[in-house]
Amino acid sequence: MINQLYIKEIASSLSLSEWQVEHCVELIQDGATVPFISRYRKERTGALDEVQVAQIRYMFLGYQELDKRKQTVLNSIEEQGKLTETLRQRIEECCSATALEDIYLPYRPKRKTRASVAKERGLEPLALQMVTFNVNGLVQIAKKYVNRELPSTEEVLQGACDIVAEWISENGRIREALRGYLSKYSKIASKVVKGKEEEGEKFLNYFDFAQDVAKVPAHRILAMLRGEDEGFLRVHLECDDEAAIRLVSRIFFDGNRCGDHENFTRLSAAVKDSYKRLLYPSIEREVIRLLKERADNESIKIFGENLRQLLLAPPVGRKRTLAIDPGFRTGCKVVCLDEQGNLLHNDTIYPHPPVNEKIMAMKKLSNLVEAYKIEVIAVGNGTASRETEAFIKRISFPHKVSVYSVSEDGASIYSASAVAREEFPEYDVTVRGAVSIGRRLMDPLAELVKIDAKSLGVGQYQHDVNQTLLKDKLDDVVVSCVNSVGVNLNTASKHLLSYVSGVNAAIAGNIVEYRDEHGPYSSREQLLNVKRLGNKVFEQAAGFLRIPGAENPLDNSAVHPESYALVEEMAASVNVSVKALIGNKELIDSIEREKFVTEQRGLYTINDILSELAKPGRDPRSVIKVLEFSNDIHSIEDLHPGMELPGIVTNITDFGAFVDIGIKNKGLVHISNLSNRFVRNPADVVKLHQHVKVSVLNVDIKRGRIGLKLLSAEGD
Repeated sequence: MINQLYIKEIASSLSLSEWQVEHCVELIQDGATVPFISRYRKERTGALDEVQVAQIRYMFLGYQELDKRKQTVLNSIEEQGKLTETLRQRIEECCSATALEDIYLPYRPKRKTRASVAKERGLEPLALQMVTFNVNGLVQIAKKYVNRELPSTEEVLQGACDIVAEWISENGRIREALRGYLSKYSKIASKVVKGKEEEGEKFLNYFDFAQDVAKVPAHRILAMLRGEDEGFLRVHLECDDEAAIRLVSRIFFDGNRCGDHENFTRLSAAVKDSYKRLLYPSIEREVIRLLKERADNESIKIFGENLRQLLLAPPVGRKRTLAIDPGFRTGCKVVCLDEQGNLLHNDTIYPHPPVNEKIMAMKKLSNLVEAYKIEVIAVGNGTASRETEAFIKRISFPHKVSVYSVSEDGASIYSASAVAREEFPEYDVTVRGAVSIGRRLMDPLAELVKIDAKSLGVGQYQHDVNQTLLKDKLDDVVVSCVNSVGVNLNTASKHLLSYVSGVNAAIAGNIVEYRDEHGPYSSREQLLNVKRLGNKVFEQAAGFLRIPGAENPLDNSAVHPESYALVEEMAASVNVSVKALIGNKELIDSIEREKFVTEQRGLYTINDILSELAKPGRDPRSVIKVLEFSNDIHSIEDLHPGMELPGIVTNITDFGAFVDIGIKNKGLVHISNLSNRFVRNPADVVKLHQHVKVSVLNVDIKRGRIGLKLLSAEGD
């Protein structure tokens, strides 16, 4: 049974209709994946896109965790014998983890406190009298509680005030109001730990720093908290304490007047004590934690957007490729790959100092290009990259060969991984790394899914954010990209197949095993013969798997098998075969779409099918282009302010974009230098892999930092 409160909350939060959210949740509970729901169940959800479906799933899973916590809270309070029907209802109707914890706080088992000691000494009745506000002669009443353990009236009154202070700190209204006040009006501040100035120099910008909580960007929050974790900074909130105390006092007294001046004085002191000793430290931790969560979510979102662009980078396609992992002293590792990415040959050349075997290296590369009919050359962009590219361009090859610079980020991670060892058990890490560089050029998506996304160099503070949330987000992005492009059933690795909708690692292995035993798949229906791949997995996966050259041409399209009969009806309506209909725009446009609408399928599905038939199996990725770096710079020492240079965007953060200008050090275009207009989000201005023209603003050789200004971007 779906909790309708949660459906309402999700719908309100995402500005969607409740029926859309409810139907989407039903599909999720039935095991449907995000790509499948957004692509093949548009009628059920009102055409929710992948982002909306993913948001609904994320929020619903969060509410399921909240339900578990609610049950724990209910059990705890019931064991104490304090669970009333009113309290149960408040808990069951709660839709916020923070609000739930506020409700639970007075009942949460505690360690020994000043208030618990006072209660043990019998002072709770006095505290209850005080908070009725109608006490007369408080001191005289307090004298009745004087005993051996509490020998003075002052100790009695202080104990009663300790109880009141704890009640104030557990008041849900007060906590919510103070939380809101600090979230809106405080500053997050950091100070250097005394004596750590030199050791913590990398956090110099945060040695004496403060910024409004409401305005501080994610990267600063994460930087400050990292500095605190490493022992160089102390992070805290700064606010107007007197204004905060007035806020707490106003809610506590709630318009009540104290007839007894002593009672008013004592209660006012209890408010201040509660704020300084209990409330503020507690809410300060909460607000900083909420800031961290906000920073995590923003950073993870940026990482996800960057990863999507990286995975969907233009492929060079199925071309015979020579890949080079450049180096100076150890030489350049060279591999030759066929159109499928299979390793044909590997070698090492030494065109650079200290060996300088340029002539021999030229002959070897020329021979390899001719012998293996090489069409493109991929050069890793690490050490000796520019020198290797320049060297290659001086070689007169027997036929035209295009040369591309390819990111090496994560290549070393892949080459030492279990996936690489399984693929190339007889080769060392240098060969595996070079193969990865070549395959990245051929098909970035198929190769990069083998590498931990955190190692791909496209995030900000990725090791500081919530690792579970990060992994979930990155997995979602990979799944989304893999399924939006589609996967060739007869060439995909089991690692790539494991990201197909509905397919897990075990089933992916079984798909490859069946292919190895029985030869290439000739139809999607054969998948039902694969071990552990039943009807449910087939339903989720089939539409995202492609079989080029299949007997049924629909098997190489995004049309789901459940709609094959519909396509046959469409083809029959214009008196042609399915094969003749595919790609024939004139015939497709002539089909009467409304004629095929039924209770089970609507125009969303029909329009998607006809669009796919017009351009079946279309790759959503753009065409790759070669970028020529400036020939005048080879290191940071060659730069000076005012230079205008070509570059390529390699990473986007919330404070700007990093640009490769052809040297080891990446330059930063700060958000303020991305445009002449105000920029809120750098991703609105530039994209990953976009070719740009930049000017050099400043160069810090000692720190290896380059400041750039964006002049123009490809596509503007």
